[in-house]
Amino acid sequence: MKKAPDAPIKVGISTCLLGQKVRFDAGHKRDRYITDILGQYFQFVPVCPEVEVGMGVPRESVRLEGNVETPRMVGNKTGQDWTERMNRYAEKRVRRRDLSNLSGYILKKDSPSCGLARVRVYGKTGMPDKKGVGLFAAALIGQHSLLPVEEEGRLNDHCLRENFIVRVFAWHRLQNLFAGDYSRGALVKFHAAQKYLLLAHSPKHYRELGQLVAAAKACSPSALREKYTALFMEALTFRTTTRKNVNVLQHIFGFFKKSLGPGEKLDILNVIEDYRNGLVPLIVPITLLRHYVNKFDVEYVRNQVYLNPHPRELMLRNHV
Repeated sequence: MKKAPDAPIKVGISTCLLGQKVRFDAGHKRDRYITDILGQYFQFVPVCPEVEVGMGVPRESVRLEGNVETPRMVGNKTGQDWTERMNRYAEKRVRRRDLSNLSGYILKKDSPSCGLARVRVYGKTGMPDKKGVGLFAAALIGQHSLLPVEEEGRLNDHCLRENFIVRVFAWHRLQNLFAGDYSRGALVKFHAAQKYLLLAHSPKHYRELGQLVAAAKACSPSALREKYTALFMEALTFRTTTRKNVNVLQHIFGFFKKSLGPGEKLDILNVIEDYRNGLVPLIVPITLLRHYVNKFDVEYVRNQVYLNPHPRELMLRNHV
């Protein structure tokens, strides 16, 4: 987990999504959003389990068979069993150094090796049960349980996309905070800047994290790091909602509403209400509030990660 503060944001990825011809048919599944947009901010670490385990290119396609919890990986035509070799490889691969300091991972959907969920597992009847997990993906999430992991197909949903990217940047910030020896003062400062981001995801977790930070001296540095990290990342698995965002926007408005004239107050409240009613995207009230935060020099709010949890160029808050 140790990483220099200026380290790049490394994200693991199924190799085929970068356009490399590693699939069974010597093709690829390049995802241009990943390569052209996310590639500007992330340094990708590609892994193709099927190639690395020795299947070759081109190769016989494989599928999962048997029990959903402990499926076997076998060749579609020959029935060659790759299960033990893939499981041994995966358990070692996810512990290798190049995957130990990642900030996220993007997996290929439906893959018998990389699929994160809903992978077909064929039973005795020959009918698939879409409840499986790829063998490499299972090892990955087993070893790196807090790591933000998503499938490329689900990134087409703008809500899921934003949640994943928020978690990647958050995990990167945590890695930088806890790299080497950290101070409790640094944790207090870090936590204060995350307040509205946490409230927008899970008010319950925000309260629990606040209690943990307040009692920081009761924990050893290592225990505090582990507890805070686990609770923080768990909080961000809860997606934001309009209601929770409105609550945060109103909190921010409260910092300078006494300095505004009646017309300015009404403008802000109307924009927040328009967002609540789905008439404008979240970026509209945030941009307006950011203007007044800077105008009145509200340092506490200006330092809130909620206002800029990821690069604005990604336009993740531009959807109604």
